[in-house]
Formats: sequence, structure tokens, C-alpha cells
Amino acid sequence: MKLIKHIGVLTSGGDAPGMNAAIRAVVRTAIAKGVKTSGVYHGYNGIVKDEIEPLTMRDVRYIISRGGTMLKSSRSEEFRTTAGRRRAYEVIQNHEIDALIVIGGDGSMTGAKIFQEEHDIPVIGIPGTIDNDIYGTDFTIGFDTAVNVAVDCIAKIRDTASSHDRLFLVEVMGRDTGHIALRTALASGAVAVLVPEGPMSIKELHDHLAYLKSRNKSSNIIIVAEGNPTGNAFEVAEKLEKLHSSYETRVSVIGHIQRGGTPSAADRVLAAELGTYAVESLIAGERGVMVGVINRKLVRTRIEDAVNQRNGLNEELLRISDYLSV
Repeated sequence: MKLIKHIGVLTSGGDAPGMNAAIRAVVRTAIAKGVKTSGVYHGYNGIVKDEIEPLTMRDVRYIISRGGTMLKSSRSEEFRTTAGRRRAYEVIQNHEIDALIVIGGDGSMTGAKIFQEEHDIPVIGIPGTIDNDIYGTDFTIGFDTAVNVAVDCIAKIRDTASSHDRLFLVEVMGRDTGHIALRTALASGAVAVLVPEGPMSIKELHDHLAYLKSRNKSSNIIIVAEGNPTGNAFEVAEKLEKLHSSYETRVSVIGHIQRGGTPSAADRVLAAELGTYAVESLIAGERGVMVGVINRKLVRTRIEDAVNQRNGLNEELLRISDYLSV
């Protein structure tokens, strides 16, 4: 078993609230274990470009409540190439870094897997993405905050919807998965949710709204995931109006506001758990795994499984949503 004396930590892909809390946990746990830690700036591009600096307790003070990532993030076309990864390996060797902890989504995990396979560098992944779509954990860092932001925005939209008896379609992030949309719909009392995994036809949506109207429900809010196959929020609104011109519809796109802001308490705690567990796993000799939480227990999943499988929607929440959207 390789003795780990120096860990490099980086954030990659889209930023997510709670990434800083995870960085903090990694650095503090490593120092407590007598292991040196260095931060890689601008994701995998930072390895290739040699943007690496030591991190101390002082460097991670007061970052637990900050959104985004102090280490920055970026895409790296160079790291996608064999030559780029070879250059990254040389930089890692020059800094005498023994292992890497990568915080990010499935694309970041894929990069970690390939880098480990090619250059025998122990790698541990921490799931940091608002989409909550990574297999091997019930929740990813940033998801809870993104949902809370969306719910808060919808609470304000509802005031206007009620005052003017309008139909509002609110678009939330979720290009490939509807985790944010589904949980937001339940928490905000929406009358319908449109997600990539279980598309509702425009006719079905129209009939549902007509039923609600027959029960004298005058204002409605529909949550639309951006990757909804029947169209984005603007397209759905247009199709509904063609079916029934009496609908006075409005569209709000929450957008990237969901990825920013102060991380929720749940995301900070999750980041603390996973950051600590990642360091402990490396020291224990683990490699090529992603840490996560399933049924409130810390677990490790092979990165290969994490990127090749998908964290599906909670069927129980879908069932409950059907009951409550009347």
C-alpha cells in the first residue's frame, strides 16, 4: 500500500454550493492526519498549467459559508488528450503529490478515472453537482441549496400568480435529469412537474389544468426541467396557449442563480462528511472510488460505476407528486 504524504485537491466542471466546505474538510482532515495538501486551481487545466499551491489551515478559514469554489473551475481541452494528461502527470510528480481528490460531477469523475488508469495516481472522487445525478450517493453537494433557491424564488412568484389568476411556468436547471424539478415541485406546491425521465404530454397537462379549473383553482404553477422533452418553459407555454387561448401564461427561468449563493446547512454537513471520508479513504489505501452517502451511511462506489450508471428519480416522490398536484 502506497504511503500518502501529499494530497492534491481540485474542483472541476460546474460549480456547486458547498464545494468550499468540502475543500475545507479535505485540508483540515489531511493536516490532522499529518498529510500535506495542495490546491489545484482551475480544475484539470490547473494540473496541466502547473497552477498548484500548498494549502494551510489559514487558507481555508471562513470559506465554509461561501458559494462557488475558491480553487476556481474550468474545462480543459488539453487534459482530454493523452499528451495533456502526460504533462499533468509530470507536474504532479514535480510537486511530489501522491494522490488526488477530485470534487465535481460525472465528467470530472471520468477524467479522474482515466488519469488514474494511465498514470497509476490514486484518485478519490467527491460528488459536487447541483443535478444530483451521480450514482453512488443519495445526494450530491450543492443539490439541496439549488432546490432551496428555486423554492424561495417560486414563493415570490406565487404572490404574483395569485394576485392575477395567472398560470406560471417556472423553468429550473436539469438538462438530463429532473431531480431539482421534482423536489422543487413538491416543496413549492406546484400543480405539475415536467421532467426528462417521465415526460407529460401537452394534452395530458392541458387536461390536468382543465380539471383544476373545474374545481375553481385560478392560479397554477408548473415546474419545468430545462431538459423536458416536450419543450422548455417558453415552448410549453406556447403549446398550451394554442390548445386553449384563455390561459394567461407567464414564464420565469431561474437559471444560474441556482448554482450560486450561500450553501445550505445540509450541503455544508454533507461536504464535511465527504471531504473527511475522502482523505480517510486515501490514507486507508483506497483508490478509484467516489465517496457518498446512502441511507445516511458513508459509502464508497467505484468511479467506473458512478459514471456508467445514473441516479434515477425517486419513484416514491413521483407517486406523492401525483397525489398532491390536485
